Amino acid sequence: MKKTLTDGLPAIGAALSDAQIDTLCRFGTALLEKNKVMNLTAIRDEAGVATLHFLDSIALLRAADFKDKTVADVGCGAGFPGVPLKIAEPSISLTLLDSLGKRMAWLREILPELSVEANVVTARAEEYATAHREQFDICTSRAVARLNVLAELCLPLVKKGGMFLAMKGAQAEEELREAEHAIAVLGGTVEEVYDYPCGDAVHYVLCIRKTRPTPTDYPRAFAKIKQKPL
Repeated sequence: MKKTLTDGLPAIGAALSDAQIDTLCRFGTALLEKNKVMNLTAIRDEAGVATLHFLDSIALLRAADFKDKTVADVGCGAGFPGVPLKIAEPSISLTLLDSLGKRMAWLREILPELSVEANVVTARAEEYATAHREQFDICTSRAVARLNVLAELCLPLVKKGGMFLAMKGAQAEEELREAEHAIAVLGGTVEEVYDYPCGDAVHYVLCIRKTRPTPTDYPRAFAKIKQKPL
């Protein structure tokens, strides 16, 4: 795992200390061990975790300035991209958000052992937004939903002037076209499509700037979002 990280960091333009790499490796080892009894990830080998979870997450640091920012990771699952981002940029004030209680309980247990500080919240994003509307500088999300749905879950959490960073694969451009209306309605403007290598593939970060407050009608209940995306 350590060699894969060390070898892969230059390709995404990142540099970490030995201590940061060691912390990532400890997190990866704990992830794979817990994965034997709980479904945390479909990736079951060290090199795969290093490439497809850690390097993929850390690549976001080139897509936006995370220093001293408040960050919400929506639908974080086992902690991606939020935990690797926090390890790589400790100045982040991180909130991990997911509705699956068992995964969040594991994160509450393991993160203090790694000396990684984060606010670990078990909640649905659209419900969390009612009390935390437009409170974050950056909202990240990976592999949660198509962009026209995801935008309604994430953009309401972002401050005016902040960024929504959606991590996507090969269908990034298609999803972006599909979500143009939703992004505009929710107060966003597409600023950049940032691409980077991830193993043998190319991954994308859709960088959406929050240029106007999100109308108070949004986010709707998830059943309505899913039934009739913007």
